[in-house]
Amino acid sequence: MKPPVTVPVEKLSMEPYASVVCYPRASPTEIQNRIKELQKHGIQALEFAGKASAFNVSVLGKGYVGIVVVAYLNGQRVALKMRRVDADRQSLEHEADLLIKANNVDVGPKFIAATNDFLLMQLIDGDLLYDWLETQRDKELVRKVLVDILEQCWRLDEIGLDHGELSKAPKHLLVDKASKPFIVDFETASVERKVANVTAVCQFLFAGNSTVAATVAETFGERNRLELIDALKAYKKNRTRQYFEGLLKFCLS
Repeated sequence: MKPPVTVPVEKLSMEPYASVVCYPRASPTEIQNRIKELQKHGIQALEFAGKASAFNVSVLGKGYVGIVVVAYLNGQRVALKMRRVDADRQSLEHEADLLIKANNVDVGPKFIAATNDFLLMQLIDGDLLYDWLETQRDKELVRKVLVDILEQCWRLDEIGLDHGELSKAPKHLLVDKASKPFIVDFETASVERKVANVTAVCQFLFAGNSTVAATVAETFGERNRLELIDALKAYKKNRTRQYFEGLLKFCLS
């Protein structure tokens, strides 16, 4: 992985950084507008580092809606999501509203600020869940982290906020240096559709064909697929704490 590169905000008009900030194409007007917007937020510099890449520049993440990098705000490192200029939405403020709703039940990175083009939030210094699992041999610690993930999903279900991407959880579950898990990226979340956070994560962790499911099975043993499906159906039909705890016990006993 390339070493981090820190660029002061006033220098972001230089390539290739302008094209990253205005991904996938920069114009003189757009980059100047975005520099001014960053300065209004109080951002002093951006740090380009991470396993993803945009124009051969390292970034924390790259998706259909935005590019995520590290930003320096009042001397602190925070996460900055930058809206792609070709994104299918005109603002990140709706995503910010949903992140705030998740924060209200202690889920997700802490919201800091948002405008049309930028979303500032807590930087999670850690690893994707599947990378973290590869380094862990402490069964009780793994159980604690998985229970925490499921409890967060339960709280999202309770407030009617569906994340929408937890069936593809590898990109949306991070574990920090203190072994605290975080659900991230609420860009496709909704309060309009039926919630499926608990069921989506259970299927991913205990019934999928992913590396994560294989690692979890090695740690806790294989779950009977038909019994898991029955437990998930029971929870979907009776979304109560009692049925949730029964699902927890089945998955992680």
